Amino acid sequence: MQIDWWTLALQTVNLLVLLWILGRFLFRPVARIIEERQAAAAKVLDDTKQARAEAEAALQKVRKEAADAAAARSAAMAEATSQAKQETARLIDEARKQADKLRQQAGVEIEHMRKSAAAEYGKQAGCLAVDIARQLFDRLPDSARIDGFVPGLASAILDMPESARAQIGAQGAPLVLKAARPLTPGEAETCRKAISEALGREVMLKVQVDPALIAGLELEAAHAEVRNNFRADLERIAGELSRDGAGA
Repeated sequence: MQIDWWTLALQTVNLLVLLWILGRFLFRPVARIIEERQAAAAKVLDDTKQARAEAEAALQKVRKEAADAAAARSAAMAEATSQAKQETARLIDEARKQADKLRQQAGVEIEHMRKSAAAEYGKQAGCLAVDIARQLFDRLPDSARIDGFVPGLASAILDMPESARAQIGAQGAPLVLKAARPLTPGEAETCRKAISEALGREVMLKVQVDPALIAGLELEAAHAEVRNNFRADLERIAGELSRDGAGA
């Protein structure tokens, strides 16, 4: 086998030229493009990592804000519930106090109405008793309206304190004696004697007629009054009935 050295040398030169051309016009641009692509890919990766980190941070922030909002909402609801309970308790307490106050007022009004009714009933009973008594005494002799009350009037005078009794008729002025009807001269004298004996001194009487007494007598002086008549008895009974009705 014979080697053509010139041909081999030319091919070698062509190969070197080709490698030089490829290295200058192909390998270097391709390497540069590859480097640029790698740099771009690295930048994209870095941007992606940064974006992911920012997204993670934003997500953590959103989660924290949501947790804070939930905690604030829970605290607000708890505070609102507590305030609602306090307000409810306050309203219930006020309602209870108002109910107690109304109940007390109603009790006072009922008691006042009861006392007023009792007083009115007592008044009506007194008026009825007066009418009945007047009708009964109208059936009796006129002497019954006076004679039976003279001893009682004298006894009432004797029951008075000595100091009060001493002032009755002490100045010599006539004493006013009220009667349920006009007195006969004999009845007037009987009354004068009985009163004089009770006082221990002679007195003069000025008789006045007061049909409202129904029956009985009433002695008036400057500093005292002695009553022994049916009207006084009825008034006393009516007063006792009113007190009993008010205390019941």
